[in-house]
Amino acid sequence: MAKENKFTGTTVYKRILLKLSGEALRSDRHLEIDPDVVRKIADEIRDARDLDTQVGIVVGGGNIFRGLSASIRGMDRVAADHMGMLATLINSIALQDFLERDGVPTRVMSAIRMEAMAEPYIRRRAIGHLEKGRIVIFAAGTGNPYFTTDTAAALRAIEIGANAILKGTKVDGIYDSDPINNPKAVKFHNLKYAEVIEKQLGVMDATAVTLCRENKIPIIVFKLLESGNLKRILSGNNVGTIVEGGANG
Repeated sequence: MAKENKFTGTTVYKRILLKLSGEALRSDRHLEIDPDVVRKIADEIRDARDLDTQVGIVVGGGNIFRGLSASIRGMDRVAADHMGMLATLINSIALQDFLERDGVPTRVMSAIRMEAMAEPYIRRRAIGHLEKGRIVIFAAGTGNPYFTTDTAAALRAIEIGANAILKGTKVDGIYDSDPINNPKAVKFHNLKYAEVIEKQLGVMDATAVTLCRENKIPIIVFKLLESGNLKRILSGNNVGTIVEGGANG
């Protein structure tokens, strides 16, 4: 049976919300869910939990289905978003499987009731799981169309009392342009919430950033698959880009 742990105050953050895009689970081999990639992500999360940090996770579904893109192509937006929510559940179950193979107790909680596959999302129950050392993966977004999984991540972070949102990406922070396509892109090490919105940097949508600003939850954007990065952040090292408030934040 998987061992459960409780927070002992050994890291910078007692409780975090880790935001992963669906694309983070995809590989260059054109697999929508690459077992090798998911295994690496699970290893990083396991190491974070071993530091006694409580971890909630929101995973997107863009590697399988992206509701907004389908809507642009003529599909009903509500139907398309519902399909996107189901895609997030698929990704959540995949991540749960690999975490539990590593001996990490994990619960998937869905904003849409699907009891055969996931627990219904209940805030108090989610916090109870976290306090017992279980990883909690929040699936199906907010349960409502027209809201992104970025907004779902911000909302869940507020509800569970997370100390920070950590957004794992394929690059090592926020840049003024896409560093993959522009080798001269400039990296930001610190930003204010207002700057992210005004510069339209695209790290998270404006609704999500605004929620974080209003509730004073910092956002840390970092390279997910650089081994040890998640653990370094939780240990207090400067990794990636941090978005937080300030005099004009």
